[in-house]
Amino acid sequence: MKARMYYIMAVFIVMVLGYGSRAYSETLPGFVSEHFGDALWAGMIYFGVRFLWVHKRLSWAFRVSLIFCFAIEFSQLYQADWINGIRSTLAGSLILGKGFLAVDLLRYSIGILVSCMIDAALRRNQS
Repeated sequence: MKARMYYIMAVFIVMVLGYGSRAYSETLPGFVSEHFGDALWAGMIYFGVRFLWVHKRLSWAFRVSLIFCFAIEFSQLYQADWINGIRSTLAGSLILGKGFLAVDLLRYSIGILVSCMIDAALRRNQS
């Protein structure tokens, strides 16, 4: 139960950082405002996966998170009216995104990798 608390806290911390990267994008360096939001979104997914499946290996959580993020991005190639209607809402755009960008796959990969590395380092320090 203690591990789950850490992971849900990590989800919320990353959510706040991600929201901040969008809300204050004009005041942040261009590289940060352009790339960090997607990387943080993927990190939030990673920590959410760890929260749900706390006893699985880190490598498993890494792969599942990556597959999930990639699936969401590739789903953006589908542009039917009904799903675009969902994407036009705040929740829909935050979860499903709006349009496919290949660079997002790299951002997601880096966000998940960094989150997994932080997770591994913190787990080592607890041992």
